[in-house]
Amino acid sequence: MTKRQLKLAAYLIGTGMHVSSWRHPASSPNASIDVRAMQKLAQIAEKGKFDLAFVADSLAINHESHPQIVNRFDPIVLITALAAATEKIGIGATASTTYSEPYTLARQFASVDHISEGRAAWNVVTTADATGQTALNFTREKHWEHDHRYERAEEFVDVVQGLWDSWEDDAFIYNKETGKFFDPDKVHELHYKGKFFSVKGPLNIARSNQGQPVVIQAGASIPGQRLAARTAEVVFTHWDSIEESKQFYQTLKSQLTDYDRGEEELHILHGISPIVGETEDIAHEKYDELQKLIDPYESLKFVSGYMGNVDFSTYSLDTPAKEVEFPKVNSIQSQFNEMKKIIDEENLKVGDLYTRFFGAARRDGFIGTPTQVANEMEKWFKEKATDGFMIQFPLLPRDLEDFVEQVVPLLQERGLFRLDYEGDTLRDHLGLKLPENRFVKGKTTI
Repeated sequence: MTKRQLKLAAYLIGTGMHVSSWRHPASSPNASIDVRAMQKLAQIAEKGKFDLAFVADSLAINHESHPQIVNRFDPIVLITALAAATEKIGIGATASTTYSEPYTLARQFASVDHISEGRAAWNVVTTADATGQTALNFTREKHWEHDHRYERAEEFVDVVQGLWDSWEDDAFIYNKETGKFFDPDKVHELHYKGKFFSVKGPLNIARSNQGQPVVIQAGASIPGQRLAARTAEVVFTHWDSIEESKQFYQTLKSQLTDYDRGEEELHILHGISPIVGETEDIAHEKYDELQKLIDPYESLKFVSGYMGNVDFSTYSLDTPAKEVEFPKVNSIQSQFNEMKKIIDEENLKVGDLYTRFFGAARRDGFIGTPTQVANEMEKWFKEKATDGFMIQFPLLPRDLEDFVEQVVPLLQERGLFRLDYEGDTLRDHLGLKLPENRFVKGKTTI
């Protein structure tokens, strides 16, 4: 039996995940639209043998946006550029099932999978749009309700994966002597008809050498868990404590048997924002440098984007957070529920919210010496609170470089992480099987 090892993904976002990272003296504020800077980040992560370099997305901007979100590349275009600058690391991007069409999206990700030679991943999102701005960019009056979005997403994923199987792996013959380009018996039309979509197919591109792009999800609500248990191969998550993370881990993994899947077929990655220093004091000094750059009201606008259609910046910093009125949430329900629970249970003021909730601002066990950070990662991994980590570095490229140079070697010494890539595709890195073509198996309908 293969020894269980950590899976690592690097979240690439311009100058970093911290809301004030762009103001740091070491940052380049336009990094999110500097393709060479983004390629360099992917190359650093590849040097650290990361499984995946990941790019998120948003389809609208508003005052609640992280500064690095209001000016950035389309993620599918960007990961194509990242593919050209790397050789082994997986490359993943977010794309919405609420504001896309299955055929177009299937073709885009299949294309990147070929360009990268089997390293692509699709992060399936239904789009969290607390302010309703995205809907207005797509000729809609309002954002669809949460459960409706997930019902549509169920069909969307089925259609995309069906289209990815349009061609059997040996369908293209390229026989110059006979003039036979492909075997017509090995190309299949999907003929999908559902509540939301009617798609004939086939897709006009072959399967890649990893069969299909890897499917990622981040939903933790009941509909989100159901979709993940059925279709996801990687799940991004973030919980306030190791106990909550363990509970989610067990709950989601237990649902896999409902779909005849084993635990090894889905990897759960917990989000962390490590800052590493030669000493604990140095790590905390790096943290304090970023915190001093925060405009308290700008940071509250960032918090507002995660808590629904409420603007914390209209309140005094000394206002008890539990006194804020929250409208019905139509964004990321699980995240809202967790944050609201903390607000209700802890005596937080509005001015405390960013520091309490977000990444490095929490000053948790992932800020410290390389040994301290490695110890904390090992604890979460061995206690099965996670299969690995989605690492949202506060300041880029500094914190990514420090992690690769100082923490990764410790994880390798402990046998927790690979010394080198052992395969060529993202599925190889993650230990995922090549997906069988449903038409070869005789499964001609979804």
